[in-house]
Amino acid sequence: MPELFIELFSEEIPARMQRNAAAELQRALSAALQPIAPSAIRTWFGPRRLALRAEVADKVEAVATIERGPRANAPEQALIGFLRKHNASKEQLRQEGDYWVLEKTADAVSAADLIAAAMPVILRRFAWPKSMRWGESSFIWVRPLRRIICLLDGQLVPFDLRDGADDGHGLASGNLTEGHRFHAPGAFAVTSAETWQEGLAARRVLVDVDVRKQIIAKRIAGLAAEKGLTVVDDPGLLDEVAGLVEWPVPHLGRISDEHMDLPPEVMQVSMRINQRYFALRTPAGAAAPWFAFVANVQADDDGKAIIAGNDRVLRARFSDARHFWDLDRKERLDTRLLALANVTFHAKLGTQAERVRRLIDLARAIAPKVGADPTLAARAAELAKADLVTGMVGEFPELQGVMGRYYALHDGEDPAVADAVRDHYAPRGPNEAAPSAPVSIAVALADKLDQLVGFFAVGEKPTGSGDPYALRRAALGVIRILRENGFRIGLRDLLSAADAKTADEVFAFFIERLSVQLRSEGARYDVLNAVFGATSDGAAPDDINALLLRMAQVTALLENADGANLLAAYRRAANILRIEERKDGPYTGALDAALLTAAEEVALAQGVQAAESEIAAYLREEHFEQAVAQLARLRAPLDAFFEKVTVNAQEPDYRRNRLRLLNRVRAIMDQIADFSRIEG
Repeated sequence: MPELFIELFSEEIPARMQRNAAAELQRALSAALQPIAPSAIRTWFGPRRLALRAEVADKVEAVATIERGPRANAPEQALIGFLRKHNASKEQLRQEGDYWVLEKTADAVSAADLIAAAMPVILRRFAWPKSMRWGESSFIWVRPLRRIICLLDGQLVPFDLRDGADDGHGLASGNLTEGHRFHAPGAFAVTSAETWQEGLAARRVLVDVDVRKQIIAKRIAGLAAEKGLTVVDDPGLLDEVAGLVEWPVPHLGRISDEHMDLPPEVMQVSMRINQRYFALRTPAGAAAPWFAFVANVQADDDGKAIIAGNDRVLRARFSDARHFWDLDRKERLDTRLLALANVTFHAKLGTQAERVRRLIDLARAIAPKVGADPTLAARAAELAKADLVTGMVGEFPELQGVMGRYYALHDGEDPAVADAVRDHYAPRGPNEAAPSAPVSIAVALADKLDQLVGFFAVGEKPTGSGDPYALRRAALGVIRILRENGFRIGLRDLLSAADAKTADEVFAFFIERLSVQLRSEGARYDVLNAVFGATSDGAAPDDINALLLRMAQVTALLENADGANLLAAYRRAANILRIEERKDGPYTGALDAALLTAAEEVALAQGVQAAESEIAAYLREEHFEQAVAQLARLRAPLDAFFEKVTVNAQEPDYRRNRLRLLNRVRAIMDQIADFSRIEG
């Protein structure tokens, strides 16, 4: 199949936009060129270019179609509208029966013509987060677009971007691109994706972002290893830097001794945010007096001048950080609390000062449940947001909590309080550890629960994919804290302590988030729903770890033959009861032993009686494994009962007694899980 190759060469594209832009180019082109079926698509992206290669059909075959129009006796206006829709004239119609019929023939279209017509539309409608105009044209792009390559099997597909005679944008497709801005300026011709890639590599442009990332990571690690150091893992920074350079040349720079007493987090964030530098660590995990950066040129002096320049820039950045560090420590953290009254948390939820008061009460209430000192938990909650009004956090918001810990320690606060100020935001994502210290746990739970109940109370709930206040993340954070620390705490109790009015609604949100989380882990969410629907008071259905323990046992039961057969028997019993209860109502009441005549129903009744008392005891003690094992013993007598006994006997007394027996079987199983919710 012919190869379609497109390159869009522009001024520097922001690194954060490149990957999505390449995906948008593939999406838009695939949709517009669907008649020639683009396949084997590959995209490239970098600081100055987006590119795409695909295989396409060489033409769209001619197609004849027949469209039925309005009735022959329809109003004239209906016929005019039909003809306008299909761009046809009345002479092209013929009458078949009671209807007008239009026979259309679409001529064959070459792939080149289809591409030439589609590309200006694709480029003019291209979705960038931000765009700009330049010159006198109405055309917009993320940065000025300088060249367009559009080749089909090596031949130019001609088109331009003018939108009307007066547009003023003369950019047209061609076969020229440019190499590295400094090492190989000037244009050269390409004939295919392969010659484009080879030509650029020869001109010091690596078009594959994964290759650039590998070179950066490997060479930085190598330079660090030469000094006995390691690189702080930062995948986001690696992605960004790979989007900033076309020819990556890593170097190491030196941090002056005068700045090495700054907190390592301050140095790392300052280097990352301001300069896109990589932080290094000593074998002991301490901040190293070196940093790594990536240049976009291969300097003749092995980078000495570039390194010296970056050293100077970093000294200035660290001097700014030093100013905030020294200034902030002149004022105690607790003296900043009054300033929180001037910081809005949310228009409907008040200021940060009001929120802190809620956190104090909530952390004090949670503390005994997680083994924390209530006084320390309340103090940590009081100080948790104070660093928001410090100079350092104003400059680097990423350091909120981190700086609070340093300032709290400087003020002589209890180390557990200081750690909780830092840790109360955690976990902010799947890669961050959940708090494990009791005081930190109390404040972290208080922070997330207050966030959840507050936004639910004012109607600011997640909708679809929208979650502007990160409530899903907050709920998953609470779940992780409880799971990873093994706490046996009822979620409803925690939510009621935060806000009883929204407790039920937020609890339902937690269960939905837990279901999503378990599904992502490969667990059976239907088993979660079944366990959550258990009727036993001992199930503690709002205790996440109790739910998970029971889930594991029910899942194990369902994965063996006894469990599968037991589930089938349960469904059979439930179906019979559902049908009969519609006629007569619930089949409650005691069994009549005199009516148990068949050996199989006697055996099942005895099994049920034994299971009822034992399962209830096991559930009270949360011995879920033994409870499920006891349940599995009902499999054999249930199978025999359904094989030998007619439930709907002709004698009303026998029928009623047997339905009561099945009702007791269902009730026993429902104590462990609502097996009607099990899928498959």
